[in-house]
Amino acid sequence: MPQAPVLLNLIELLGYPNLRPVYERLGYRVLTEFSVRKAIGLMRKEKPMVIVADFYFQPDFRDRVSNLESLLAAAQTLRDVRVVVLYEARHEHALERVRQRFRIDAALTLPLREGELEALLGGWRSTG
Repeated sequence: MPQAPVLLNLIELLGYPNLRPVYERLGYRVLTEFSVRKAIGLMRKEKPMVIVADFYFQPDFRDRVSNLESLLAAAQTLRDVRVVVLYEARHEHALERVRQRFRIDAALTLPLREGELEALLGGWRSTG
């Protein structure tokens, strides 16, 4: 019996409901981390099929725009990994700057509509 695909869930803001039941209902094995550094380490050990991460804009960063750039750079080296970013609409301009440098497969605004996320991940699950 094949093992369930891994979904790496990076939560740094905790500004949205617990989505783990949605992920598990779709058949993903969920691994959750609360820091980018730990998520990158986990990503190297357990290759995820999907990464879901929250985005927040940090204008005080000197050489980056957000919390995600290190994670996205590491994800680019993995084949066939899909990335979903959850973000606040007011930070869309900053997210676009990140998208110019890194692949993001889907970006969903907060507050999140679970049905939208479920349809997206369910489609990836059926094709992956």
